[in-house]
Amino acid sequence: KTAGVLGDDLALNAQQVSGVKADRELPVVWAVAKGSLRNKAILVPAALAISAFIPWAVTPLLMAGGLFLCYEGFEKLAHKLLHVGGQAAKQPAAAVPAAVVCGAAPAGVADVEAAQIGARPTEAGPIDSGPFDAAALERRKIRGAVRTDFILSAEIVAITLDSVARAPLPTQVLVLSGIALAMTVGVYGLVGGIVKLDDLGLWLGRRPALLSQALGRCVLAAAPALMKALGIAGTAAMFLVGGGIVLHGVPAWQQAVQDWASGRGGLTSALAPALAGALLGMAVGAALLALLTLWQRRGGAARN
Repeated sequence: KTAGVLGDDLALNAQQVSGVKADRELPVVWAVAKGSLRNKAILVPAALAISAFIPWAVTPLLMAGGLFLCYEGFEKLAHKLLHVGGQAAKQPAAAVPAAVVCGAAPAGVADVEAAQIGARPTEAGPIDSGPFDAAALERRKIRGAVRTDFILSAEIVAITLDSVARAPLPTQVLVLSGIALAMTVGVYGLVGGIVKLDDLGLWLGRRPALLSQALGRCVLAAAPALMKALGIAGTAAMFLVGGGIVLHGVPAWQQAVQDWASGRGGLTSALAPALAGALLGMAVGAALLALLTLWQRRGGAARN
């Protein structure tokens, strides 16, 4: 289960730190990694203290994190569904030139550079309209990624703590600290590699060997699809993890799902809990977004 949450963490963070200028990608990843380490420095001692003194508080805290993930996932989904049409009409997405694809004829450096992934802003795009906008975008992405990392890290710390709950305190401290450090280094090392895939493609495209140039074109052609897939996986992960936490926090619901799945067997039995968690996550996220929107509208009407 921890490995599954780690996969969700990777997908979410790769999605959230993409879209900044090329020379700011690694600094943004580093800033989020430092924020993640601060999260772990808070979560590990807090988890040990809660487990020792108020163990009953673990489930409510995880439930709060799960509700937040459900809300954030549905908010992202609603934003894409409601605004993607208008944004696409105003600013058509950049496409990879036909010559710069896997197996095509060797391209010049200019052609390869023109094939950088569409998530990266150009000088004509709204992100680069000024230094203030670029800095504001970075701050928003860093805050969002660190906030989401906090929830997923709390889930991983809780799962790890449960596995060593009966071990001596020094063992718990060592295991939790080791997992937290390894998770941060591993996840953000991979995130840094993912967001620099297009630079790897450019470097390979400049090499004199035809094989290197072809490989560079393949990397450039695959990078946009990978980032899009990570974006979809990241949003789905919010529902899977958030809904799974909520489902686990209501024993009656979890038992009902297990009872239904146990009579089916095979693949259905294995996938039913995850599917139920995802559907519950979407429903909870929709309800929370509707309630928050209604509250904001009523607050605005009262002020007017």
